[in-house]
This record gives sequence, structure tokens and C-alpha cells, in this order.
Amino acid sequence: MRRVAFVVGADGLLVVHPSLPVKSVKELIALARARPGELTYASAGAGTTSHLAGELFKSMTKGDITHVPYKGNAPAITDLLSGQTSMLFATLPTVLPQVQANRLRGLAVLGSTRSPAIPEMPTLAESGLKGFEVSNWTGVFASAGTPAAVVSKLNAEIVRVMRLPEVQARLPKEGLSFAPSTPQQFAAFVKSEKEKWGQLVKAIGVKVD
Repeated sequence: MRRVAFVVGADGLLVVHPSLPVKSVKELIALARARPGELTYASAGAGTTSHLAGELFKSMTKGDITHVPYKGNAPAITDLLSGQTSMLFATLPTVLPQVQANRLRGLAVLGSTRSPAIPEMPTLAESGLKGFEVSNWTGVFASAGTPAAVVSKLNAEIVRVMRLPEVQARLPKEGLSFAPSTPQQFAAFVKSEKEKWGQLVKAIGVKVD
């Protein structure tokens, strides 16, 4: 696969069902330790970012929380809304409307900095889990045989569109961000992401099958 361009990064958010008697990450950790095996976290499926974020959280907090994998974000969010599961690590755009409507409770942002879309929400690092950083992103790839000239043209067009004032004005409101990159820079980014997550999977023993 040819790496073409980075498109957007999406802020992540740790959300819980409102019935859970916690209003902070510290309280969630205490509850998980007090009720081992009782809390559950939903994910979009084994090996997804939401799964890895959940396992990283468990590893860092020493909490016994049961993983409930779904086939995608939509069913995971639906069951969390109905109280079938306790919590979810999700991309901010997918759950922010539910948080704003008080149908879910946000506890912390997953990235290294607060999100412009919900600036009052602390990061997990601020909440006591130093070093916790999980990011979601979308990029464009092309088949291996795509000519370099075509890849460069696609990259330039993507960067042009993403830099449009109306696009730039909308992204922060939805918890999204854009950083222009060349195909070479995007390839280096993808490589670093694979190495980072590969090391994490090995270090905390995540099973993705």
C-alpha cells in the first residue's frame, strides 16, 4: 500500500453510563478496584483503538474490568446508552452529542492535550494516569502500484481541501484536527504508529484474535 496523506486526527473520550456512581477518573478507578469483574467496557471490536485503550487503562490502573467487543462503534454506543455496559473509550465526534445531552457522562480526554470541542474536560494524564495517550486518525492509502506522480497529486488535493477556511473552522468544534503532510511524512507516521501499538500489544499481552 502507498501512503498518500494524513486526513484528520480525532480526539478520544472516556465515557460512562450515567447510572455509574462516578464523576471522575479517580472515582472510576476506585470503583473498579472495589468491584472486581463487575464493570464492563465496550469496544468497537478486538484489536480496535477502543479495545487497546481499554486494555491500557486496565494495565495502568490494575482494574479488573471485563471487555465486551462489538462489531463497530454504533452497537457499542447503543448498548452503553441502554446501560448494558459500563464504559467506552470512543472518538469524541461519535459520543459528544450524547455527553452534551447528558445521556452519557464524559470523564476524560484520551489525548495529551484538552480538546477545543470540550475544553472543560481534563485529559487522562491530568486525571492521574501520566503517560496515557491514545489517538485516532484517518488517512488515505493507494494500491502498491500507484505511480508516485498520482500519489503526489492526490496528496496535494487533499491538503488543499483540508486547508479550506470552512473546513478548518468546523474541525475543532467536532473534536477533529488536521496537520498537512507529504506522502513521505505520512509513511513515517504510519510506521511509528505500527511500532508504538505493536510494542503496547506485546507489553500488556493484548489478544486481538
